[in-house]
Amino acid sequence: MNPFNFTVMKFIGAHVSAAGGVENAPVNAHSIGATAFALFTKNQRQWEAPPLTQKSIDAFKANCEKYGYTPSQILPHDSYLINLGNPDRDALEKSRNAFLDEMVRCQQLGLDRLNFHPGSHLNKISEEESLLLIADSINMALERTQGVTAVIENTSGQGSNLGYTFDQIRYIIDHVNDQSRVGVCIDTCHAFTAGYDISTPEAFAKTFSHFDRVIGFKFLKGIHLNDTKKGLGSRVDRHENVGDGLLGIEPFRLIMTDPRFNGIPIILETPDESRWAEEIKMLMKFANAK
Repeated sequence: MNPFNFTVMKFIGAHVSAAGGVENAPVNAHSIGATAFALFTKNQRQWEAPPLTQKSIDAFKANCEKYGYTPSQILPHDSYLINLGNPDRDALEKSRNAFLDEMVRCQQLGLDRLNFHPGSHLNKISEEESLLLIADSINMALERTQGVTAVIENTSGQGSNLGYTFDQIRYIIDHVNDQSRVGVCIDTCHAFTAGYDISTPEAFAKTFSHFDRVIGFKFLKGIHLNDTKKGLGSRVDRHENVGDGLLGIEPFRLIMTDPRFNGIPIILETPDESRWAEEIKMLMKFANAK
């Protein structure tokens, strides 16, 4: 049974450490008062990792049950090395195998979604060709797994990274065969630096109205809640703690009071981990304000 009983059903947490085993992630989330969490199920900077042991899987599930975390409150993240739009055939196969491994790990842990950065064309093929490779990569992983949704994270568009426009994300979704198992995670820092203004109530309403028209809230499976060090449309990805960056506090309050963001993991990736408990408390206060 889930002990969290907030009137607006906001699940708020951070990307916590899984050092020493994935079973430690729910413990670390609970320690900062989180009602949601993100984790890496393996070392995010290595291609290969030992398989999850049954002991670790069982301990993870037990700790999630102990602290009241259901799959809808957990947003695992894949390795930063993976590029599902890579134009090089061998490198693409390596990324696809690694992505499948991450999806299998989520399935083993009883998790229902995996967040990932879509990929990069590396200035070697067109954006459209790379987007089709990403969609094909998702299709391959979905065909070989069950119960796990592939969650595309929007990017800042830094370098040759794709997925920085809602239209690019929609294009990927349109080419996924099983659209019941594809979703989207919106990173607030990435959205702003990609050119989507959410800094005022008016701009926020306009951006998310556009999001709903192009992609649709039915695909929204998570939020990464980050302020930004860089400006609107800068295409540079630099996170800042909530309220300390160019977004200010207003868009975070708006997300917390908007029912369209209910029931999904809302995850801090802000740089000062020592402030996560304080930020979570502040966000919960916004969510429960009358």
